[in-house]
Amino acid sequence: MSSRTVIRGGLVITASDELHADVLIEDGRIAALAASGTPAAEAWTAERTIDATGKYVIPGGVDAHTHMELPFGGTFASDTFETGTRAAAWGGTTTIVDFAVQSVGHSLREGLDAWHAKAEGKCAIDYAFHMIVSDVNQDTLKEMDLLVEEGVTSFKQFMAYPGVFYSDDGQILRAMQRSAENGGLIMMHAENGIAIDVLVEQALARGETGPRYHGEVRKALLEAEATHRAIKLAQVAGAPLYVVHVSAMEAVAELARARDEGLPVFGETCPQYLFLSTDNLAEPDFEGSKYVCSTPLRPKEHQAKLWQGLRTNDLQVVSTDHCPFCFVGQKELGRGDFSKIPNGLPGVENRMDLLHQAVVEGHISRRRWIEIACATPARMFGMYPKKGTIAPGADADVVIYDPNAEQVMSVETHHMNVDYSAYEGKRTTGRVETVLSRGEVVINEREYTGHAGHGVYTPRSTCQYLN
Repeated sequence: MSSRTVIRGGLVITASDELHADVLIEDGRIAALAASGTPAAEAWTAERTIDATGKYVIPGGVDAHTHMELPFGGTFASDTFETGTRAAAWGGTTTIVDFAVQSVGHSLREGLDAWHAKAEGKCAIDYAFHMIVSDVNQDTLKEMDLLVEEGVTSFKQFMAYPGVFYSDDGQILRAMQRSAENGGLIMMHAENGIAIDVLVEQALARGETGPRYHGEVRKALLEAEATHRAIKLAQVAGAPLYVVHVSAMEAVAELARARDEGLPVFGETCPQYLFLSTDNLAEPDFEGSKYVCSTPLRPKEHQAKLWQGLRTNDLQVVSTDHCPFCFVGQKELGRGDFSKIPNGLPGVENRMDLLHQAVVEGHISRRRWIEIACATPARMFGMYPKKGTIAPGADADVVIYDPNAEQVMSVETHHMNVDYSAYEGKRTTGRVETVLSRGEVVINEREYTGHAGHGVYTPRSTCQYLN
C-alpha cells in the first residue's frame, strides 16, 4: 500500500533556495516539488493534504550533538531516548546524532552495543551515533576502522576531564592518524583539562565554591590553547578536525586562521553560547548551577564573534549538546563545590526556534538558518541528501513552521524531562506547527501523534566536505 501526502501553499526553504511550492510525499520520501498553483502541482492526489499557506516548509532539524541517558558525575542525563527524541520532535528536529561511550578498559564495540540497547525501539525520530573514544590503544584503533565501515564515522575525544574521558596528545595523534586513513572525522572537546584542574583546586581552596566560578576557572584562553593544539595535531596527522561546542571568541579566531590556511577544520557552536552568558552563571541562590556546562558560558561580548563566525562560515553548525540534569537532586550535587555540579543543559527542543529568532533579529538569513541547523550537520556527518533538505529522494522529514506565532519558553510548556528551562521567560517569534518524520506525522498542529519506536537507526557515510 503506497501512501501519499501533499503539502500545499507554503514557502519551501532549504539551504540554497526559497520557493513557493507544493511538496508531494510518497512512501516516506519526497517524491516531487512543483510551484504552487501550477497544473503539475494541481494534478497531484493524495490521502492527506496539509495546508501550509502563510507558513514555512522546512527540512526537519538535524541535531548532531546530544547526550541522552549519559552517565556523568555519578548521575545520568535526565532525558531518555524516548523522552529526548519526543522533545526533539516538538522542537522541529527529526534526526539526532548521539554519543555512544567507550569506558576505559572496554572496547568501542561494547560501548556502541550498550547505546544501541538504550535507543532501539525507544526513539520518536531517527537517530545515529558518534563514538566517544576514551581509551586509545592498538585494539581501539583497529575497531575504529570497523566502525567506519558500518556507518559510525565520527569519533569524539576529550582534552578535558582527566580521569574520565581525557586523552593525552599522543593518544589524540594516534586516533587522528587512524582517521586520516579510514575516512573518519575526529570531534574534539577542546579545553586544557590538566590546567583547568589546577585552577579548580586553587579556587576551591580560596573558598570560591559557587557556580559562577565554573566559568572563571574554565578560561577562554584554555579553550583557545586546546583548539590551537588540536588543529596542529590534526595537521601533523593529515586529518580533518571538527571542534565541538565552541564558546570563546579566541577559539573562533584559531578556527578562522586554520580555515584561512585551507585546513579541513570545522567548528560547531550551541544556542546557549549565542543567547546566554556568565550573567546566568552568577544568578543567586545556586540558580547559576542550571547553566553549568562545558565549555562554559562566556561574557556577553563573545556572542557577537560567534554570530560573526556563523555568518562568515568559520563556524558551520549549531547543535545543542543537549545533556539535561534536573536542578533538584542532580545540579544540587554541587552545592558547596561547583566542580561537582553535573555539566550540561537542556536544549534539544529549543534550537530551531532560537535560531529562527536569530533570523527575526537579523543575525542570520532564513537560508543560513536551515544551513546551520539542517543541511550542514547532515553533510558533515554523512547523511545528506537523505536528511537535511527537501528534494526528490530525500526522507520526508518536513516541518511546517509558523513564522508569526509568538511563544514564551518555559518549563511549564516544554517536553524535555527536566525541571527547568535554560530560557525561562524568553519570548520568541516562530513556532513548529506540524512535523513529519519519514512521511509520518509525529506532531500534528501542536499535538503529539508520534510513538516510541518510529525512529530508526541511521548508518552514516563519511564527512561529505572531504570527498
